[in-house]
Amino acid sequence: MMIPIAKPLIGNEEISAVTEVLKSGMIAHGKEVELFEKEFCDYQCVKHGIAVSNGTVALDVALKALKIKSGDEVITTPFTFIASSNCILYQNAKPVFADIDEKTFNIDPNEVLEKINSKTKAIVAVHLYGQPADVKALREISNDHDLFLIEDAAQAHGAEFEQKKVGNFSDVSTFSFYPTKNMTTSEGGLILTNNPEIARISDLIRNHGQSEKYLHTELGHNFRMTNIQAAIGRVQLKKVESWTEKRIENAKMLSNGLKKVNGLKVPYVDKRVRHVFHQYVLKIEDDFKMSRDEFSKYLNNLGIGTGIHYPIPVNEQPIYKKLGYGSEIFKNASDAAKKVLSIPVHPSLSETELNYIIEKITEI
Repeated sequence: MMIPIAKPLIGNEEISAVTEVLKSGMIAHGKEVELFEKEFCDYQCVKHGIAVSNGTVALDVALKALKIKSGDEVITTPFTFIASSNCILYQNAKPVFADIDEKTFNIDPNEVLEKINSKTKAIVAVHLYGQPADVKALREISNDHDLFLIEDAAQAHGAEFEQKKVGNFSDVSTFSFYPTKNMTTSEGGLILTNNPEIARISDLIRNHGQSEKYLHTELGHNFRMTNIQAAIGRVQLKKVESWTEKRIENAKMLSNGLKKVNGLKVPYVDKRVRHVFHQYVLKIEDDFKMSRDEFSKYLNNLGIGTGIHYPIPVNEQPIYKKLGYGSEIFKNASDAAKKVLSIPVHPSLSETELNYIIEKITEI
């Protein structure tokens, strides 16, 4: 039996909620979506929520609502999933990469400052692995330079910076509900903002630009979430806090068990944040007894799932090299890409499984 790196938790409550929607016949965008938007806003302590079909769409719509356009530059991290910067390209704008903090793996505010020029219009900060980026410093930079700040919180449901939920530091934030995330709607995304105008435009964009039926005032798309997705999300939202506490508890157990293993760095947690451990990421240093890939195979052979998030910095991806990126080397991002390895931390892990993981790693 393999201990999986991620495991969506779908129970009878979710099945029952979907069944009720199917029985109702109201399966497209409707009341369930509206309720999910309100409930997720309440959970994240943000005023306005716009549910969409997935997390990538959420970020795309957010940038469209901010009127990011051709000729604009948007600063973001090279160490993340490619969607974070692709959404900048979707606007015909230019992603500009800034290196990461070597401890948190999040974008380094000092590096951001070095990249700002007259074309810079926004910063996209990713809360990688569930640990918030330094949104306090990034908000100050944004204010000082008249820039928009976008929080890509796809991996950070319920995460906090200085006891304040992510999504409250930026002009707009985005979430994903992909099956491997801390909670799911199967596929799905959500845009959060405290700005009513950004909310209004985002709402228009996701639904063909309609201000009322058959009256189209913006260039829009069909990016709507369905009632089926929202029904799953509403049930999951009731459980996400207990799951998050279990993730944090599991991460503490792993770190306590692995912190003395030579050549392994357990996750650093900024004292100002609530890290929600979407992933538990070890850093495999040069003095470890195996390479990262050998270590991954070793664990897999013992029935322990692993993942590499992420093996290639975005600017070094083939498509970005074709676009003229790739010549700039980001030291910390490149180092992380070579050394990170995710191991299971999800809330369905038993104490026996956690002890097994610790035992097999410490045996090395």
